[in-house]
Amino acid sequence: MSSAAKAVAAKQIIRVGHSPDPDDAFMFHALANGKIDTGPYEFRHELVDIETLNRRAFSGELELTAVSIHAYAHLTDQYVLCPCGASMGDGYGPMVVAPRQYNIEDLKLLTIAVPGTLTTAYLALRLCLGGEFKHVVVPFDQIIEAVVSGEYQGRPVDAGLIIHEGQLTYGQRDLKLAVDLGQWWLDKTGLPLPLGGNVLRRNLGATTIREVNRLLKESIRYGLAHRGEALAHALQYGRDLDSAQADKFVGMYVNDWTLDFGPRGREAVRRLLTEGHTAGVIPKRVEPEFVETD
Repeated sequence: MSSAAKAVAAKQIIRVGHSPDPDDAFMFHALANGKIDTGPYEFRHELVDIETLNRRAFSGELELTAVSIHAYAHLTDQYVLCPCGASMGDGYGPMVVAPRQYNIEDLKLLTIAVPGTLTTAYLALRLCLGGEFKHVVVPFDQIIEAVVSGEYQGRPVDAGLIIHEGQLTYGQRDLKLAVDLGQWWLDKTGLPLPLGGNVLRRNLGATTIREVNRLLKESIRYGLAHRGEALAHALQYGRDLDSAQADKFVGMYVNDWTLDFGPRGREAVRRLLTEGHTAGVIPKRVEPEFVETD
């Protein structure tokens, strides 16, 4: 074996899970495409939808994974939150859309397609509607089609809870906005809506956790500093988005909040988890724990 091969073989494998959407692709571009020196670590990327990542995190199989903040509340024994890598909806966020105009009171009587019951979008809608509602779980990239057709696998669908790039494209299918949960949350709390974050498995140890968190932040910084290059990579995951829409969408979810939650972002996480517990959606009170950085 050559010395180079031995060096690669000796690297610690960090399996990374994130969604196949433009903002995550932008964030992980530098790590995925060898743009930064990762030292003793080799990153292997797995791209699957966020609800699948939420569910997989319960088994702790991935060292670094994107999760919904709602899901994080159930994972605190295994994972710690990275202070970078947040997806924050600052006055915007997941939306409920439908073929006709509805208000919040109407939604309480409808069957709504949701992208998963561990997503923050689902938690926020539960809080907005004041309790449980009729829903059907649909893969996030099939929700708009389910709403247009009025059904999913034989089950009726009256409206859909959309995440990711659907927030920019739903109007192309003549759908109407019922509620923007990011705006609803801002009006209610004065805080951004913390949708997702990245978590590191606790048993990696403090040193590896700090180093991998540092590399994730470097990857985000690289994307922001080389925006055109990172956008070109991200665009391949932008279903139905043109380059201008992809740029807008990435700007919504990869920004200063993504470099660091900051005090206001951390307070937003605490508030969301507290509200979720008070409403009976999250079974225990959770105080978020973030990776300690130097």
